[in-house]
Amino acid sequence: MTGIPDPQRVGRVAVLMGGTSAERDISLRSGGAVLAALQRRGYDAEAYDPRDRALEGLRGYDVVFIALHGRGGEDGTVQGLLELLGVPHTGSGVLGSALGMDKWRCKRLWQGSGLPTPAGQLLTSESPVLAEGLAYPVIVKPVREGSSLGMTRVDGPAQLAEAYRAAAAYDDTVLAEQWVEGEEYTVALLGDRALPSIRLETSHAFFDYAAKYQADDTGHHCPSGLGADEEAELGALCREAFSASGGNGWGRVDVMRDADGRWWLLEVNTIPGMTDHSLVPIAAAQAGIGFDELVARILGEALP
Repeated sequence: MTGIPDPQRVGRVAVLMGGTSAERDISLRSGGAVLAALQRRGYDAEAYDPRDRALEGLRGYDVVFIALHGRGGEDGTVQGLLELLGVPHTGSGVLGSALGMDKWRCKRLWQGSGLPTPAGQLLTSESPVLAEGLAYPVIVKPVREGSSLGMTRVDGPAQLAEAYRAAAAYDDTVLAEQWVEGEEYTVALLGDRALPSIRLETSHAFFDYAAKYQADDTGHHCPSGLGADEEAELGALCREAFSASGGNGWGRVDVMRDADGRWWLLEVNTIPGMTDHSLVPIAAAQAGIGFDELVARILGEALP
């Protein structure tokens, strides 16, 4: 089903939120906003926190709106369970979720598909050195974590081991990626549609956790300032990248634009934040879609 589903035909909706990942607090904020929007629209929706309730209980619902962030919610595991239970859910399926969560494998897939993404390598605790083809500065990040947790810009070899340890605190697989100097953009996707791009502006070294959720000086420029042709080019690239990684339903793709105007794909978010600082609602509003309508449309993407 696409569009806005009739509340009388949807049945019971579980808003899956909270969980046990490092992004629990953000998930509770996203889930709370989604729940309130669904209830305002007249849906029979309730919160469901898998930290406190067995996931098997979701069998009693007609559809699940997944507002879990990070591992255990965004990595394909809960999607697989719901598909085994036969319960429709919002967002991508098992493969798209797993690839979106794994920055290294998603990067390798993009490279194999001929899509532009910065060079990268996996680091190990035994030898945190850059391979040939990478040059400082680089960004070091945990492979399977969200909200920019554990990420560090590294300007020289003396900082690499410490950056590795910061990332490894969140995941046992750590990625070093070529730093791209330029402007950061993000494109939200809803169904087969790319919403207006957002240009991000921050006083931080990059768009880190604090810039995303805490800072008051973070700029979210929407419209982003791109011309019509540039906007269409970026939207098409992000749709292709999302589709190549198995994404569907809704999501977000983060990109950099370097000084020569070239686009570089950074990562996919298959369950983006839905808080008051979040980017998808900002893009939707620019497209004339209010928050409650956005939530209802995401729900509609989940239904047959």
